[in-house]
Amino acid sequence: MTHLILMCGLPGSGKTTRAVTLAASLPALRLCPDDWMEALGFHQYDEQARDRLEAKHWELAQELLSLGINVVIENGFWARSQRDVARLQARELGAAVHLDYEPIGIDELWVRLQQRNAAWQPKMVTVTWEQLLEWQGHFQPPSDDELALFDPLSAHLGGA
Repeated sequence: MTHLILMCGLPGSGKTTRAVTLAASLPALRLCPDDWMEALGFHQYDEQARDRLEAKHWELAQELLSLGINVVIENGFWARSQRDVARLQARELGAAVHLDYEPIGIDELWVRLQQRNAAWQPKMVTVTWEQLLEWQGHFQPPSDDELALFDPLSAHLGGA
């Protein structure tokens, strides 16, 4: 069975670290908007470019799933509606759909982001406390009822 993993969470929640591990363990193609934005010369906060890129990633993901190729997408999937669309469309293609989400409090996210900001390297996005607070207001954490709609991650990935 083909697998789609949606990485869900705010910056600093460990999405990229887990996505790299999951993509290697499946194996799967990892689609990371931050990496592509950098490679294509877009500013990381160019929301129009990011929206277009994420739409193209979703088209590519559907094609890959149709070909039997596993995919990990790191969009963050902040809105329930985004997660619902991806889950339902991928299931129509016969894929198992997993949601990787770890609830992390705002204070812990800020500690992680401060460490990441201090160790800045190319391809990394610097995040301020104000941005984090704003984004937290837009983020819709998945409920237990929503999480139950997804396939368990560990059941298909050997406990990954």
